[in-house]
Amino acid sequence: MSEQTKKYESVLVGWADEPSYNDSGDLMGWSFRLKDNELKDALDQYTTKRDAQGQGGNVRFRLFMSKNGKPCLSVWDPNSEGAQERRNATASKSGGSDLPF
Repeated sequence: MSEQTKKYESVLVGWADEPSYNDSGDLMGWSFRLKDNELKDALDQYTTKRDAQGQGGNVRFRLFMSKNGKPCLSVWDPNSEGAQERRNATASKSGGSDLPF
């Protein structure tokens, strides 16, 4: 049997604040906090490249619920092995971009 390992494109940053809901139970908002050094690290390590038109230069965060129901935060890593594989696959199909979609 061959062993497959999942190649993640995102890095878990940590726990987020609990989401807020309205009286109907609809999600109203969600927030997270970063220390100044965490923000600097995110900017240094996870910023997408800018193209000739000035597009890019983004850091993409994702808020989600963990399997045990806790709010979490991850950041997309454009340098991860999974992201590089996806970028190579989509670049051969289209013009190419380092965006995750």
